[in-house]
Amino acid sequence: MKSAHALSILLSALLAIPLPCHSDEKLSGTLIGTTASTPATSPEMAFDGDLSTSFSSRDASYTWLGLDLGERHIITRVGIASRNNSSTDADKVWLGVFEGADSPDFSDAMPLHIVAEKPKPGVMTYADVSCSRGFRYVRYVGPSSAKCTVAELEFYGEKGNGDDNTLYRPTNLPLVSIHTLDGTIPYDKEHLIESTITIIAPDGDHIWAETGNVRLRGNYSMSTPKKPYRIKFEKKQRPLDAIAKAKKWTLINNYGDKTLMRNMLAFEVSRLMGMPYTPYSTAVDVMLNGEYKGCYQLCDQIEVNPNRVDIDEMTPDDNSGENLTGGYLIEVDAYASDERLWFTSTKGTPVTIKSPNEDYITDEQIDYIEQCYNKMESSWRSTLDLNTFLRHFLVGELTGNTDTYWSVYMYKKRSDDMLYTGPVWDFDLAFENDNRTYPINSHSNYIYTHGSYTGYMRSLVNAILANKNAKQQLYDIWKNARESGLTEQRLIAYIDSLEETLEQSQALNFIRWPIMNQYVHQNPVLWGSYEAEVENVRRYVRERLVWIDNKLGYTYDPSSGIKDTYNGQIDYGQPYNVYTLDGRLCGNTLEQLKPGLYVIKQGNTVRKTRIR
Repeated sequence: MKSAHALSILLSALLAIPLPCHSDEKLSGTLIGTTASTPATSPEMAFDGDLSTSFSSRDASYTWLGLDLGERHIITRVGIASRNNSSTDADKVWLGVFEGADSPDFSDAMPLHIVAEKPKPGVMTYADVSCSRGFRYVRYVGPSSAKCTVAELEFYGEKGNGDDNTLYRPTNLPLVSIHTLDGTIPYDKEHLIESTITIIAPDGDHIWAETGNVRLRGNYSMSTPKKPYRIKFEKKQRPLDAIAKAKKWTLINNYGDKTLMRNMLAFEVSRLMGMPYTPYSTAVDVMLNGEYKGCYQLCDQIEVNPNRVDIDEMTPDDNSGENLTGGYLIEVDAYASDERLWFTSTKGTPVTIKSPNEDYITDEQIDYIEQCYNKMESSWRSTLDLNTFLRHFLVGELTGNTDTYWSVYMYKKRSDDMLYTGPVWDFDLAFENDNRTYPINSHSNYIYTHGSYTGYMRSLVNAILANKNAKQQLYDIWKNARESGLTEQRLIAYIDSLEETLEQSQALNFIRWPIMNQYVHQNPVLWGSYEAEVENVRRYVRERLVWIDNKLGYTYDPSSGIKDTYNGQIDYGQPYNVYTLDGRLCGNTLEQLKPGLYVIKQGNTVRKTRIR
């Protein structure tokens, strides 16, 4: 599906176009909003019916104009017109957002509509609203980094409390909408901003609206214009189809990844490689205080949790005996010196202690895990779990992740001397997206020898790959994965499904962030379009599977193990199970499933089918 075609589909649903007469009424109320730039551009100018006058806010970003309707109304239509004074006037409403709320500070606001297409300047255009909830307060928020400038605004609707049967989303993806206390914008990793976090499910028929806090997250990614965030709910939540029930979640920005899918694809590789835990992730649209921020990934926070890193969670009382032995979550971390709780190993490796965290960990616990890590570096054969380390290695090599050993999570269980590796994390430079190693498959040696690394990690990998038994174990893990579903067909099908899922959202994302033809981060090539970016990943995956087969001396037999076919015939007289493409069980029938791609497992055969 081409971008232009996808955008036309998106706009057919979202485009503000002149509409015929409706039975609803044009609403009026008390004017509310941010300060105007001058008396000549006061709020009244946007509600006077005169397209030659306009409202313009004094400040840029997070500025808005609206109405206090006095009582709740179900909004059925909105209208907007930009000024017509210059060629850029229409840009000043493009991606503007309409919201409704019951609190005058809009802390509980819900989206009503986004201006998805650049409108004709100075022309009144309208859009129907698909939100069945009633609101007392309504507003229009100008697009990011611009003053709220509008010639006319109109709201239509009818009195009523409404319900949550239909909730608006700008695309087919779930929506995460964040409203912070007093409109404070998250600005670092230390300060937690009190917030209301609203998540609307893909069908627009379920909502999570909870209090919590938000801050920035990440390291390099935090320096990009499109900011990444960490959410912490006040109470544990299991949003959307997540597996874990937890307070902490991340919003990955994927700024330098123009496919917006590299992390999700790498997580699929992790699952197929048999890693004990692969982080949950799903693509979402994000709004912050009424501004559209783009396409993100809602993802697990890497932490100790029964459905995340499943080890004992320590307390400050666990200072001796068996209790002192675990569990610990650490990260070999090139950015460790920026953290509050970290150490340098005897071989110079910077290591962050993630759990227990800095608020609860004791000196005894710090000393213990530091000693464990130092022992692993000096005697890896007896203290490093090769099963997880080698699987983690293969995920990094198949994905071509030059940052594999820049950040490595490891954990230690209670009453277990071994250090385990995982989960995998951070793949924005993977799948042929790093100019320092492009083209990856032209190198004769593994990518870890060319990529970024931390301290002792490269030497450790060298030593492990030089060990005869470890090399055989690496071969066996790869052979088993290839014969159990790690196939070109399956990975390409997964890429196809992600491309289809992301098509609407990527179109809006690259309006908000027009970087498709700009080099950002370590981009090696300007491919010029979303389709070409995705095709680059497909091409790389096909070539890389063959490269690793050859490197390990393995011959792939397509007839062995599980076969992948599209739209295969199902024997309905025999039992079968239905899975999502990322391996989550949906049940044992195709009935009442949502449209999309699914995996059907019947006996030893796996078939893919599309429900329309």
